[in-house]
Amino acid sequence: MKRIHVHISVDNLADSIHFYSSMFASEPSVAKTDYAKWMLDDPRMNFAISQRGAQIGLNHLGIQVESDTELKQMQSRLESLQPGVQMEEGVACCYAKSDKYWLNDPSGIAWETFHSLDSIPVFGGTELHQQAGAADTANTTNIATPACCVPKTGQTSACC
Repeated sequence: MKRIHVHISVDNLADSIHFYSSMFASEPSVAKTDYAKWMLDDPRMNFAISQRGAQIGLNHLGIQVESDTELKQMQSRLESLQPGVQMEEGVACCYAKSDKYWLNDPSGIAWETFHSLDSIPVFGGTELHQQAGAADTANTTNIATPACCVPKTGQTSACC
Protein backbone atom coordinates (compact mmCIF):
# COMPACT_ATOMS: atom_id res chain seq x y z
CA MET A 1 0.00 0.00 0.00
CA LYS A 2 1.26 3.44 -0.84
CA ARG A 3 1.26 6.58 1.30
CA ILE A 4 1.27 10.15 -0.04
CA HIS A 5 4.20 12.25 1.18
CA VAL A 6 4.18 16.03 1.66
CA HIS A 7 7.20 18.00 2.89
CA ILE A 8 6.83 21.67 3.82
CA SER A 9 9.63 24.05 4.83
CA VAL A 10 8.57 26.24 7.75
CA ASP A 11 9.99 29.31 9.48
CA ASN A 12 8.86 28.44 13.04
CA LEU A 13 8.97 24.74 13.84
CA ALA A 14 7.30 24.94 17.27
CA ASP A 15 4.33 26.94 15.97
CA SER A 16 4.01 24.61 12.98
CA ILE A 17 4.13 21.48 15.16
CA HIS A 18 1.37 22.94 17.32
CA PHE A 19 -0.71 23.85 14.26
CA TYR A 20 -0.38 20.51 12.47
CA SER A 21 -0.77 18.46 15.67
CA SER A 22 -4.08 20.21 16.26
CA MET A 23 -5.14 19.87 12.62
CA PHE A 24 -4.31 16.14 12.49
CA ALA A 25 -5.42 15.49 16.12
CA SER A 26 -2.11 13.69 16.54
CA GLU A 27 1.38 14.40 17.83
CA PRO A 28 4.32 13.87 15.44
CA SER A 29 5.75 10.35 15.24
CA VAL A 30 9.20 11.96 14.85
CA ALA A 31 10.12 15.28 16.46
CA LYS A 32 13.63 16.75 16.25
CA THR A 33 14.99 20.27 16.75
CA ASP A 34 14.69 21.00 13.01
CA TYR A 35 12.15 18.46 11.74
CA ALA A 36 8.85 16.75 12.53
CA LYS A 37 6.91 13.98 10.79
CA TRP A 38 3.41 12.56 11.15
CA MET A 39 2.72 9.06 9.79
CA LEU A 40 -1.03 9.38 9.42
CA ASP A 41 -3.52 6.65 8.61
CA ASP A 42 -6.49 8.96 8.00
CA PRO A 43 -5.66 10.36 5.54
CA ARG A 44 -2.87 7.87 4.74
CA MET A 45 0.01 10.31 4.54
CA ASN A 46 3.66 10.87 5.52
CA PHE A 47 3.54 14.59 6.35
CA ALA A 48 6.86 16.28 7.21
CA ILE A 49 7.95 19.79 8.08
CA SER A 50 11.47 21.10 8.51
CA GLN A 51 13.29 24.27 9.41
CA ARG A 52 16.53 23.90 7.44
CA GLY A 53 16.95 27.22 5.61
CA ALA A 54 15.02 26.22 2.49
CA GLN A 55 12.46 28.54 0.93
CA ILE A 56 9.31 28.56 3.08
CA GLY A 57 6.38 26.63 1.62
CA LEU A 58 5.94 23.40 -0.30
CA ASN A 59 9.31 21.66 -0.54
CA HIS A 60 8.21 18.55 -2.44
CA LEU A 61 5.56 15.85 -2.78
CA GLY A 62 6.04 12.13 -2.94
CA ILE A 63 4.75 8.61 -2.80
CA GLN A 64 6.13 6.33 -0.10
CA VAL A 65 5.96 2.62 -0.91
CA GLU A 66 6.31 -0.32 1.43
CA SER A 67 8.48 -2.68 -0.62
CA ASP A 68 11.17 -2.93 -3.28
CA THR A 69 8.55 -4.47 -5.58
CA GLU A 70 6.31 -1.41 -5.29
CA LEU A 71 9.32 0.85 -5.86
CA LYS A 72 10.19 -1.01 -9.08
CA GLN A 73 6.55 -0.67 -10.23
CA MET A 74 6.71 3.07 -9.59
CA GLN A 75 10.03 3.24 -11.47
CA SER A 76 8.26 1.86 -14.54
CA ARG A 77 5.58 4.54 -14.28
CA LEU A 78 8.17 7.28 -13.85
CA GLU A 79 10.26 6.01 -16.78
CA SER A 80 7.19 6.33 -19.01
CA LEU A 81 6.96 10.01 -18.00
CA GLN A 82 10.66 10.92 -18.01
CA PRO A 83 13.00 8.27 -19.45
CA GLY A 84 16.35 7.97 -17.70
CA VAL A 85 15.16 8.49 -14.13
CA GLN A 86 17.99 7.18 -11.98
CA MET A 87 17.65 5.38 -8.68
CA GLU A 88 19.31 6.62 -5.51
CA GLU A 89 20.16 3.71 -3.27
CA GLY A 90 20.61 4.01 0.48
CA VAL A 91 20.30 7.81 0.48
CA ALA A 92 20.39 9.40 3.94
CA CYS A 93 17.92 12.24 4.45
CA CYS A 94 15.33 13.54 6.88
CA TYR A 95 16.35 11.10 9.60
CA ALA A 96 15.84 8.13 7.25
CA LYS A 97 17.76 5.96 4.81
CA SER A 98 15.82 5.28 1.60
CA ASP A 99 15.94 4.08 -1.99
CA LYS A 100 14.23 6.65 -4.23
CA TYR A 101 13.52 8.28 -7.58
CA TRP A 102 12.96 11.99 -8.33
CA LEU A 103 11.19 13.82 -11.13
CA ASN A 104 9.40 17.13 -11.69
CA ASP A 105 5.83 17.51 -12.87
CA PRO A 106 5.06 19.80 -15.86
CA SER A 107 4.79 22.79 -13.48
CA GLY A 108 8.18 22.07 -11.92
CA ILE A 109 6.93 20.60 -8.63
CA ALA A 110 9.40 18.01 -7.36
CA TRP A 111 8.07 14.50 -6.68
CA GLU A 112 9.96 11.68 -5.05
CA THR A 113 9.03 8.02 -4.94
CA PHE A 114 10.77 6.20 -2.12
CA HIS A 115 11.04 3.12 0.04
CA SER A 116 12.32 3.87 3.56
CA LEU A 117 14.84 1.29 4.71
CA ASP A 118 15.74 2.49 8.20
CA SER A 119 15.78 5.49 10.49
CA ILE A 120 19.03 7.36 11.14
CA PRO A 121 19.95 9.60 14.09
CA VAL A 122 20.74 12.77 12.12
CA PHE A 123 19.11 14.88 9.40
CA GLY A 124 20.54 13.99 5.99
CA GLY A 125 23.23 11.73 7.39
CA THR A 126 25.37 14.60 8.69
CA GLU A 127 26.98 13.13 11.74
CA LEU A 128 29.98 13.39 13.97
CA HIS A 129 32.45 10.51 13.75
CA GLN A 130 35.24 9.99 16.22
CA GLN A 131 38.58 8.91 14.79
CA ALA A 132 39.62 5.37 15.71
CA GLY A 133 40.71 5.21 19.33
CA ALA A 134 39.75 8.82 20.09
CA ALA A 135 37.96 9.23 23.39
CA ASP A 136 37.43 12.99 23.28
CA THR A 137 35.71 15.43 20.95
CA ALA A 138 39.00 17.02 19.89
CA ASN A 139 39.45 14.19 17.38
CA THR A 140 35.92 14.36 15.99
CA THR A 141 35.26 15.14 12.34
CA ASN A 142 32.06 16.37 10.76
CA ILE A 143 31.04 14.28 7.75
CA ALA A 144 28.40 16.08 5.69
CA THR A 145 26.23 14.71 2.91
CA PRO A 146 24.50 16.69 0.14
CA ALA A 147 21.78 19.06 1.30
CA CYS A 148 18.25 17.72 1.71
CA CYS A 149 15.69 17.49 0.21
CA VAL A 150 14.93 18.29 -3.42
CA PRO A 151 17.75 17.79 -5.92
CA LYS A 152 18.89 20.73 -7.99
CA THR A 153 17.74 20.66 -11.61
CA GLY A 154 19.59 18.01 -13.56
CA GLN A 155 21.01 16.31 -10.46
CA THR A 156 19.94 12.97 -9.10
CA SER A 157 21.61 13.11 -5.69
CA ALA A 158 19.05 14.21 -3.13
CA CYS A 159 17.28 13.18 -0.03
CA CYS A 160 14.05 13.12 1.97
